[in-house]
Amino acid sequence: MADPATPPSISKARLIDILDRQFGWEPPERIGVAVSGGSDSLALLYLLHEWGRSELCVATVDHGLRKEAAEEAAYVARICASLDIPHDTLRWSSWDGRGNLQDQALQARYLLLAKWGRKRKANLVALGHQRDDVAETFLMRLGRRSGVDGLAAMQSRMIRHDIRFDRPFLDVRRSDLRAYLTEKSIKWVEDPSNDDPSFDRVKMRKALTALSDLGLNVDVLADVAGNLRAERQALEYAAYEVADRISAEEGGDVVLDKKRLLLADPTLQRRVLNGALRWVSSARYGPRSDALRDLTEAIGMGQDRTLHGCHITVNANSVRVGREANAVWDTVARLSELWDGRWHISGPEMRGVEVRALGDTGLSLLDDWRTAGLPRRTLLTSPAIWHGGELVAAPVAGFNDQWQAKCITSFLGSLLSH
Repeated sequence: MADPATPPSISKARLIDILDRQFGWEPPERIGVAVSGGSDSLALLYLLHEWGRSELCVATVDHGLRKEAAEEAAYVARICASLDIPHDTLRWSSWDGRGNLQDQALQARYLLLAKWGRKRKANLVALGHQRDDVAETFLMRLGRRSGVDGLAAMQSRMIRHDIRFDRPFLDVRRSDLRAYLTEKSIKWVEDPSNDDPSFDRVKMRKALTALSDLGLNVDVLADVAGNLRAERQALEYAAYEVADRISAEEGGDVVLDKKRLLLADPTLQRRVLNGALRWVSSARYGPRSDALRDLTEAIGMGQDRTLHGCHITVNANSVRVGREANAVWDTVARLSELWDGRWHISGPEMRGVEVRALGDTGLSLLDDWRTAGLPRRTLLTSPAIWHGGELVAAPVAGFNDQWQAKCITSFLGSLLSH
């Protein structure tokens, strides 16, 4: 546990006022709080408790990667018990040893917290990110040659996995939150990975110390990231306006007016295409910028392409972005789950059914599939309800109207979601 004696540079009243500005207009009935035991999230918990305008519930995510994690979760549970706040430990055990561990753990954390928040009937989940995180993330992404989207400061409010996440303290320094805890004689957990030089964020933290001597301190870099966030929002709205004029949703595909797409500003062309690819594939990130440039060139030449789990069909008048068959052929979901990350299926209660792609097998069972007015490729990759080898329903193809399939977000709405 850490407990440095650092004098406060921001008052508790000011921190409470920040919470009031974030939540106070219409205070949520219940706020879920993600608390690791570190200084940032613990300060958030105590300050929300002092703010006192919403019920609280707390979750600690144990990724199962460090033996100390269980004791840290128990420490948070004891704190919550002393504050009479319900606490849950969420465990992740899905890593198979492949891929980027940090990124997979991050995505798993959001998914676990979202499911937990809905189960606890929380209106939102609050996170303890603060100003130092903004500066560190800016440096990390600068090293990856990120554009405006990557370099822009994280949002103070976002929707992910169908639940709202809030970061009220993005303008507050870590030292201010630690000073608040110190003043209250509250100890926090120090994650040993914060000193592990093999992690990029630790490298950036050390780099910030060196850069501060050149005037490039946390506040300067966080302000630059904040300026870029405003620029990103302006580009988002501009791309939204273009997409609103030239796009339509058809059977889960995005159909774009080819001529008007190619007349748009190249930056907005790529943003619209990137948004379509992300929405159709349910991917958090889009393809690389060079891949998007190659795609726009192919569209200009009237050539079809596959990219990012999508098939892009180009004809004289339109560009259709649909799911690639290989990306969904083995995707299976229960009725209570989203299929392919975006399709919600509803219908009569029925045991033993599952959602899979319609595919060639299912389409061959439908004599009148052309009446749906959709391309064959679109129907092949659409969700269908199966009972073993028996086709129960194919909602997008119009087979068995007792069942419905809807995307949980719209394409246009996704262009403004972060």
